[in-house]
Amino acid sequence: MRIRKVIIILGIAVVSVSWLFMSGFEFSWQKEPVHIPAFTKTPSPKTSPASGKTTIQFNVPFSPQAPFGEWADSRQQDGCEEASTIMAMHWVKGDMSLTAEEAKSEILAISAWEQEKYGSYHDTSAKDTAKRIFGEYYNHKNTRVEGGITADDIIKELEDGNLVVVPADGRALGNPHFTQPGPERHMLVIIGYDYSKNEFITNDPGTKFGKSYKYDKDILFNAIRDYPTGDHVPITSRSKNMIVVEK
Repeated sequence: MRIRKVIIILGIAVVSVSWLFMSGFEFSWQKEPVHIPAFTKTPSPKTSPASGKTTIQFNVPFSPQAPFGEWADSRQQDGCEEASTIMAMHWVKGDMSLTAEEAKSEILAISAWEQEKYGSYHDTSAKDTAKRIFGEYYNHKNTRVEGGITADDIIKELEDGNLVVVPADGRALGNPHFTQPGPERHMLVIIGYDYSKNEFITNDPGTKFGKSYKYDKDILFNAIRDYPTGDHVPITSRSKNMIVVEK
């Protein structure tokens, strides 16, 4: 009888221990479980929703506004609007060749035309640059001026296949190649955008190093500021305008 009781007790003990293991019970003497961190996928760079590329960049010929460094010539010193238009129009026409001689000749020709028709070749606002130089001199009507823009508006135009020309406060651009502190009134061509670095790619005629020059997205957008047409007319507002150039 006593042996039978022992056998029954042992049986109950075995069943109980088995049940505890099956139910996930951990004895205090067991080692702490090893925690293996979950696999985290490295995020891929942001891409254009239109093309799936990490960078949009158009092939646009470049020239500084003073192709031979003749900055003392006021026609070239104030020639950023003319130079920006020339680069954009060569892109429109599919003409990728633009020599220094050709660029200077065109800048001076536009300046002479402006002087004769409007009495000045100096600063032109975004609206007048689109109307006068693009529309009248080059007879290219496929441009429009958008006001109150955001940085994303610029990117959207690039995604749609358009160039963007912007007026800016050159001092706020912080370009180390400018004669410091930089021009108060400046214009440049935005030819692309790098999604992975959040940078606008530009052809900036204010320096001979301006081909495909990259500006931080926020720096360039914050520098955008339209200015009045005329010979260094005081700037009294911070209008965020852009010229959209379509082929």
